[in-house]
Amino acid sequence: MHAPPSDVAAALPPQQQSGPTGRSEPEPAGGARAASDWWIRAMAGALFLAYATVSLHVHGHLLSHSFDLGIFVQAVRSYAGGHLPVSEIKGPDFPVLGDHFSPVLALLAPPYRLWPSVRMLLVAQAALVAVSLLPLAFWARRTLGTPAAAVISACYGLSWGLASAVAFDFHEWAFAVPLLTCSLAALGSGRMRAAAYWALPLVLVKEDLGITVAVIGLLIAWRGGRAERRLGLATAAAGLAATAVCVTLVIPAFHPGGFHGYFASHNPGGEGAGGSGGGALELLHQVTLGLITPQEKVTTLILVLAPTLFLALRSPLALVALPTMLWRFGSSYAPHWGTGYHYSMLVMPVVFAAFIDALHRRGTSGRSLGRYLAGCAAVTLLLLPHYPLWQVVQPSTYRADPRLAVADRMMALIPDGATVQASDGLVPHLADRTSVSLYGWEDSRRDPQWIMVDTLVAPQYRWPLSSMDEQIALAAARAGGYVPAAERAGFVLLKRAI
Repeated sequence: MHAPPSDVAAALPPQQQSGPTGRSEPEPAGGARAASDWWIRAMAGALFLAYATVSLHVHGHLLSHSFDLGIFVQAVRSYAGGHLPVSEIKGPDFPVLGDHFSPVLALLAPPYRLWPSVRMLLVAQAALVAVSLLPLAFWARRTLGTPAAAVISACYGLSWGLASAVAFDFHEWAFAVPLLTCSLAALGSGRMRAAAYWALPLVLVKEDLGITVAVIGLLIAWRGGRAERRLGLATAAAGLAATAVCVTLVIPAFHPGGFHGYFASHNPGGEGAGGSGGGALELLHQVTLGLITPQEKVTTLILVLAPTLFLALRSPLALVALPTMLWRFGSSYAPHWGTGYHYSMLVMPVVFAAFIDALHRRGTSGRSLGRYLAGCAAVTLLLLPHYPLWQVVQPSTYRADPRLAVADRMMALIPDGATVQASDGLVPHLADRTSVSLYGWEDSRRDPQWIMVDTLVAPQYRWPLSSMDEQIALAAARAGGYVPAAERAGFVLLKRAI
């Protein structure tokens, strides 16, 4: 999913490569270049370990979720089994391509066959995000010099948007991150054809990313010559066409409810998005004042741009983030507006690429460059303790929890292939070998063979049932023929008697 480092490093021909002073710098060749680049690979490796540590810690402490990690592992498990992806969590035999068009997940089928574990997805995501640093680092080194590249790369890798994403399950967007950095680095370096080639596969990551491809295509047309203008317009047209075909034809064809069922479940003002509807007036509000209200949206926008000291706004590359920010802030689903979850994963590559581009286009050097870099580092370090990567240096991250061993032993009592309903945090741990769905979710398969519930889930992690509703449901299950198989440390395992 990424170019070899030597290819990415050659983003500019030697006569166009400039350091902090704006003068052309000779390009080391062969082994000398590899030796000078060791710190970039080392930084990417260190970030991979940090991302994987945080992600596996969250999962290991039963804090990963059915939506989304459980769904994705069921989809990948389907591909590894040689058939189109289905997710029991979304509904009995629900076709995942009827929800979102993400065929790129099939690339995880071979490694999943070698390591059939949900942890493989988390490690793969950590690797994809860490690899995305390489094109930005090589580009920054050639245009701004090694010290600037080191600071910008570290700030990108430690940015809060990436930290939030790797700490919240797995998402198909992980494939988009290295594609975006490769495309934007090529675009900023004047390699328009490479920028288009790296951008086009984004349409296989998720259906809406065709609009992002279209913006990249328009930037290629704007910044290139006559030949590049045709290439850019063709890229933009391909991106828009891919989104239109996916949304109007492909996904509805897979959705059990067809065209109307798909759009009802993804209506921004409807139940599927967490809204209550409101007709044309609400839609008008969402695309005007609703883009900056409530205040949480403005706060998120400030935090997105703050690590670059808002200099990213001086680069046209910042426009690539516009489609993502518009659908997020135009949504009526409140989690889209904030800094949590994975929703800023695709924004971080764009703002840091725009930062590099803005510094280079302005010819920033010397003390001026040093001030920008110091500010970028200061903001990143100021935000770091408030986001999940801080867990890497916390001793509590590495302490064993006796409850986790109890949960593992109780889940081991459930045979492979059984139908199960389980609490949200338990679902991903069972998705590798059972047909598991979410306990208390209205679309879950009825009358499963097993039920496993964690009754001690903290209120902020409890979903979809409240503690009282959960107790009522468990009592009803016992009355309906389920018998206790084990009950310990707050975990309840029930087995259907018949």
